[in-house]
Amino acid sequence: MYFSIKNKVISLIIFCFSVLSVSVQADTLDDIKQDGKVTIGVANEVPYGYTTSDGEPAGEAPVIAVHVLEELGVKDVDVVVTEFGALIPGLRAGRFDVIAAGMYVTPKRCMQILFSNPTYSIGEGFLVKNGNPEQLNGYGDIKSKDVKMGVMSGAVEYGYARDFGIAMNKIVTLPDYPSGVAALKAGRIDALAGTSLTMANLASKDSKVELAQPFDDLIINGESVKGYGAFGFRPGDESLRDAFNDKLADFLGSEEHLAMVEPYGFGQHTLAKGMTAEKLCQ
Repeated sequence: MYFSIKNKVISLIIFCFSVLSVSVQADTLDDIKQDGKVTIGVANEVPYGYTTSDGEPAGEAPVIAVHVLEELGVKDVDVVVTEFGALIPGLRAGRFDVIAAGMYVTPKRCMQILFSNPTYSIGEGFLVKNGNPEQLNGYGDIKSKDVKMGVMSGAVEYGYARDFGIAMNKIVTLPDYPSGVAALKAGRIDALAGTSLTMANLASKDSKVELAQPFDDLIINGESVKGYGAFGFRPGDESLRDAFNDKLADFLGSEEHLAMVEPYGFGQHTLAKGMTAEKLCQ
């Protein structure tokens, strides 16, 4: 027991010194402005952050990062591709200066790194016929109206519907998304449920259906079923994080921003709507 407690204390001391060391060494904003060069880390995950066949940064997070960095006077952007689980250790070890992978902000991650305010949110969404004839803008509408909602077999939306209190005779289980689109167009269902990004992608491929907008956030047991993605920075790099936030405040939601991210399936429907990293870290 003594040695177990002793080892835990030693591990805690080592962790604290590692955090302090990173904090003391980090002065990245001045460094990248002086050098005109920065390195971002991605996890090669489409459409969040990846590289093209010629090594250029692509995806929602990298294209925004390149824009913000250019606004800060840094035009030489290198990209390091790594596994998602290696992003935070790689950042802290100095392999790159910014995580640009659309990483969700969570309290646990906030204990390890700094986050910018989120650039997007991904929650649930509905695919509906053009014009949204039944005016279905959330799970509450499915619950209160005489309509049917399609979900994919094995997908989380079936559980969401159950936990939200929707009668199971209103739920139609389908084998895949193409079958769901066909069922929607044929009138067998009134809405197809999935993540807003997936539904937006389906809408872009068929002129007879659209993403239901606006969409009410899905709340189950007091918890929002939504993730928020942001940029990650080393502890001690508050100046770089704050510089990003300043640029993001004026940029997010602008025509330029929406045009930049729409090719990746993001847009008005994925805006974070005033959510901050401070709130998410709590």
